[in-house]
Amino acid sequence: MRAVIQRVSEASVTIAGQEVARIGRGLLILLGIENADSAEDAQWLAGKLARLRIFSDAEGKMNADLKEAGGRALVVSQFTLHAATKKGNRPSFIRAARPEVAVPLYELFLKLLETELGTAVASGEFGADMQVSLVNDGPVTICFNTKVRE
Repeated sequence: MRAVIQRVSEASVTIAGQEVARIGRGLLILLGIENADSAEDAQWLAGKLARLRIFSDAEGKMNADLKEAGGRALVVSQFTLHAATKKGNRPSFIRAARPEVAVPLYELFLKLLETELGTAVASGEFGADMQVSLVNDGPVTICFNTKVRE
């Protein structure tokens, strides 16, 4: 799994002109799932993101996690995180998992993250054409790859 997370002061997802999810302060998580991903990857990533200390503590230092900051998470599926761009100018998405593999892992990740955070997680709609709006706070943007655990 690959994830690009952004610390946001607000974020939302709109599908076909209808807003389907909105959060205030928190994390926008763009999640890409590939064929080689497993439940173990989902578990590691959910735990890592829930404990990621990128919010300001009482002293203004980047030392608080999402729960401590009173924030929420918004997860958006994004197969394009697995784009291969080595050859030519048209990206290949051959490594991105097909829906029959990706949807169960996406749903598992949402449940695991909710369990880790102890609160509901907002999400987009898997496979939909989504418009994502955000106000990046900081800006703080971090990339994760479960295959190299970074």
